[in-house]
Amino acid sequence: MALALGAVGLLVGGCASMPDRGEIRRVEASQGVDSQVRVFGVPPADKASPADIVDGFLEAMTSDDPQLATARKYLTQSAAESWRPGSAVTVLSAGLGRVPAPGDKETEEPRWKIYGKKLATVDERSAYQPETGGGRYEEYLQLVQVNKQWRIATPPSSLVLSESDFQRIYKPVNKYYFAGNTLVADPVYVRQRTDPDSRMDPTTQTVQSLLAGPSKWLGPVVSTAFPTGSELREGTKSLSYDGQNTLRVPLNGIASNVAQPQCQKMASQLLYTVRDLTTSKLDRVELLKPDGKSSLCWVTGSAAATVANRPPSPEHQYYVDKDARLVRMMLDANSEEQQQDKPEPAPGPLATAAGFKVGSAAVTYDEKRAAVVSEDGHNLFVVTLTTAGPMPQQPLLTSRSGKLTAPSWDAQGDLWIADLDPQTQGLWRVPAGTGTPQKVDVAGLDGGKISGLKASSDGVRIALLVEKDGTRKNLFIGRIERPEGKGDSPRISVRELRPAAPQMAEVTAMSWAPRGRLLVVGRESGGVDQARYMLSDGSMVAASLPGATGLSAIAASEDEGKPVVGFGEDGIVWLPSGAQWRTVAAGGRLPVYPG
Repeated sequence: MALALGAVGLLVGGCASMPDRGEIRRVEASQGVDSQVRVFGVPPADKASPADIVDGFLEAMTSDDPQLATARKYLTQSAAESWRPGSAVTVLSAGLGRVPAPGDKETEEPRWKIYGKKLATVDERSAYQPETGGGRYEEYLQLVQVNKQWRIATPPSSLVLSESDFQRIYKPVNKYYFAGNTLVADPVYVRQRTDPDSRMDPTTQTVQSLLAGPSKWLGPVVSTAFPTGSELREGTKSLSYDGQNTLRVPLNGIASNVAQPQCQKMASQLLYTVRDLTTSKLDRVELLKPDGKSSLCWVTGSAAATVANRPPSPEHQYYVDKDARLVRMMLDANSEEQQQDKPEPAPGPLATAAGFKVGSAAVTYDEKRAAVVSEDGHNLFVVTLTTAGPMPQQPLLTSRSGKLTAPSWDAQGDLWIADLDPQTQGLWRVPAGTGTPQKVDVAGLDGGKISGLKASSDGVRIALLVEKDGTRKNLFIGRIERPEGKGDSPRISVRELRPAAPQMAEVTAMSWAPRGRLLVVGRESGGVDQARYMLSDGSMVAASLPGATGLSAIAASEDEGKPVVGFGEDGIVWLPSGAQWRTVAAGGRLPVYPG
């Protein structure tokens, strides 16, 4: 391969010469992950052997050549014209193996099998789907002679990349769609640089993906404000910001006559979607008519925040202290002092209830109510945090011979909890935190037991810790489906569980984090405990937390300005920005943010 470094344009040969006979060979993955490195394919040499043709083609698939032109030179003319690798990506955990395979007995033309361990796929809507069960990738490349030169007649059905090449070439971004009146993050992957097929820059690729609609997994529970058929104005390849940090997006004629409220929602989707892509502050998005000049509408960041209806920034962090009381505190990670206020008992009945001990708790996003499970794990209560009074006489839910997990609220005000009693085990929902508890059908547990949960603030996803062998816990995300129907409490279900941390052999704790991510504590096979950020599609973000060994609980806020709080060997600890973990309380446990 040839690599261009930055703007210098330095070319380096990167294709190692490989023998054309003998044992199984592996095409090694590119070393390291550097988005500043540009890779260009090397065209086939004259009279190259079948093995060199296969190796050169597999290397050229990782290139930044426009339309993957160099890779197509390894194909027959008809194969080059019909090959559509941009429609999907197969991601392998390591490099591709390739080995000669028996070919057509009549022609005796060479055929090569390429194979590897499948890590994930990226579909036509740019959505990442982790592979479960250690799936194998395998395809065959048939070679033929064209003018005494070997060429490939049957290329792979998708782009095939090692994990390191995939991370070098692609980057994760969030598209945003509406669930009711709340914006929901839908993670996808776009090219770090200009896409070889469409010639669109990353921003334009992302906007095009937003207009194409949500991922198949999230699609059943979200909607878009853009009218069906909305696209970028024909010929749009690049979108840029002006001196006032405004992004102008020209659309086709489909959206030309939408009402202003709908147009504001469209612009808000775009602003939230594009904001993750730029290091500069995006202040405004303006939608343009097909002439590229006339304005449809525009929205500022503050106006989009109102449309997005995100949960409020929390005022307090909460935990259960050494005396089994619910307490709250204020941690400021952004001040110069990075100060820590002294914890105080949570107000309301919990502060005065003699003898009641808290096992676990969850606080609503407006911090007006708390759901608490008794210390023995048997009873669930909901109490006010705004007025004094006695504890409720009757629990909302009771686990007779088992225990209840820690509860969780979503931003719609519903309360979620799981029962570990063998007779009644499963996921339960308490509508508005006051209604009759409803058993929630969870598809795909396959005999597993829910031992922990955390509902997302948007109310359409739930993270579940599932035990399948009695000890090991794995993390899954399910889609919450709320069917439209008569009555105040339609029967709700959780569908299509998918692994949320497939790289980890076991997950200890988790929390939802900013921009639809998860903060997960666990360990990889043979590794030590660590805390890592994961996208909700199961792909790993590079960022991890320092010194997280020994944490058994963790809490993060959707407000990126709020510090992470954990529970470990030293009790309750918190992580100020740019600093090390600090101890809050030596005897506390189970930290939570509202939610």
